[in-house]
Amino acid sequence: MKKSGETLYLSAREAASELSISAATLYAYVSRGMIRSEPSADSRARRYRADDVRALRNRRLPGGSGKGGEPDPPVLDSAICTITDQGSIYRGVHAVALSERATLEQTATLLWDVGGDNPFSAANLPVVSPAMRAVAGATANEQGMSRAAAILALAGDADPRAFNRSRDGRAQVGARVMRLVCAGILGAEPSAAPLHRQVAECWTPGDEAAAELFRRALVLLADHELNASTYAVRCAASTGLNLYDATVAGLVALKGPRHGGAGPLAAHMVADLAEGDVSAKVRERIALGDRIPGFGHTIYKNGDPRADSLLAALAEAGADPRLAVEVPARITDATGLHPNIDFALAVMMRMFGLPIGHESGLFAIARSAGWVAHAIEQLASEVLIRPRARYIGPAPGRGVSERL
Repeated sequence: MKKSGETLYLSAREAASELSISAATLYAYVSRGMIRSEPSADSRARRYRADDVRALRNRRLPGGSGKGGEPDPPVLDSAICTITDQGSIYRGVHAVALSERATLEQTATLLWDVGGDNPFSAANLPVVSPAMRAVAGATANEQGMSRAAAILALAGDADPRAFNRSRDGRAQVGARVMRLVCAGILGAEPSAAPLHRQVAECWTPGDEAAAELFRRALVLLADHELNASTYAVRCAASTGLNLYDATVAGLVALKGPRHGGAGPLAAHMVADLAEGDVSAKVRERIALGDRIPGFGHTIYKNGDPRADSLLAALAEAGADPRLAVEVPARITDATGLHPNIDFALAVMMRMFGLPIGHESGLFAIARSAGWVAHAIEQLASEVLIRPRARYIGPAPGRGVSERL
């Protein structure tokens, strides 16, 4: 059996085999920056990043992004997070293992590679201007992510240290951003209390089991490499924005139905399955060919480790076994699709009787740690993200009159 770290790397023979290419072609891809290579720890041979090899393989398949079988280069380099069959790895640390003990704050300092003072000290609270308070009051009955985005849009102007360029200064700003995101989503005052406890105090007061499960979920969700919202944050940060404004880009992107909006869809399905005969409802959905929200993942073909970890913890904590155990087993057996983190979050929210939509708020609080990490990394690079489009429109030289 392979050790968990070994799945990060392939030998030259394994890499060439996965791509169905010669060793010479493999070395050519390495020289062009498409596959990362490094010396093996225990031999003179080199080893190759498995995620690079598999991304390259996927782009070379029919329907991939490469043109004429030529793969596209990686989007950008990052030292923050990579995704493996065992789930996310935060700067060399497996997220699932980290979720057993760490808080979101500790996870954030890992993602930000903090080397100085703790940015989450009790004194480092966000500045809240009169305008921000007015917006918070005016949006008290609005959706949490919209309220948080509106407040953050004013926060950069209110914070005199928003554009601090030092490593520790940016981490300090990042902590204030996260505390403000949490406060905005919860509709509460910014606090120095641990974020998972702030969530529990607002949503499930007095329930220690809930606080512990929120803590675990927040760590599992803290980052997931270059998903849509994180890439939006990096593009925004590359223009020189402060961390507050860059985080607004992430919040807005997360609201999309194909990204953060997947959570409420799974929550609606869980609510429907919980009422009545679970087995019959699952059979009916599958027989009718209905979409199964919360199942399947574009990256995790054999199951989302984040979902497996959270569902196991939920089952142990007393969640409805029909939802935490029976439904995933039945749907996976019938369709081959495995539960993803959206389904696990939906089961958790159902367990505590929370309204649909809260799963998206929890996701945003967690992912703010990763957004800040990527914004800091992008700002430090001083590179403007400017991808090129592959033009597929009409050939040049045709006049407008010829086309009318």
